[in-house]
Amino acid sequence: MAAISSAGILLFRRTSGKTEVLLGHMGGPFWARRDAGAWSVVKGEYQADEEPLAAARREFTEELGLPAPDVDMIDLGDVQQSGGKTVTVWAAEGDLDPALIVPGTFQMEWPRGSGQFREFPEIDRAEWFPVDTARDKIITAQRAFLDRLTEMLEQ
Repeated sequence: MAAISSAGILLFRRTSGKTEVLLGHMGGPFWARRDAGAWSVVKGEYQADEEPLAAARREFTEELGLPAPDVDMIDLGDVQQSGGKTVTVWAAEGDLDPALIVPGTFQMEWPRGSGQFREFPEIDRAEWFPVDTARDKIITAQRAFLDRLTEMLEQ
């Protein structure tokens, strides 16, 4: 089985002396009623022949329906999530209005075993969170990206 890789962009902004990050709440029925641990960096899977940063930019646009910011990217490295997926992330300073997001969609059989396929948003909403709050919202393995971003901004 081939390794699964994802790449993403962690958008951040500085307001009133605090750093905030933009996270996406994962779409679909599994995540609908969850909050803690149900938010993620805006990211998506890519194939071995695709350059990870190019994939991160593509996925940002596909997931949010908005262009990726045209700014210098800060490499935050990668983490391996509990399911085995490797996630590589870059941070970018910028701002956007979450109300403007037009999420991409995916199809899945729902309810399972019904033979009926429904379409769901990849991200059902996005919000800005102070880094401390984001730590409680984001998938556990991705907390490392918040730590790395905070460390880099303090230098």
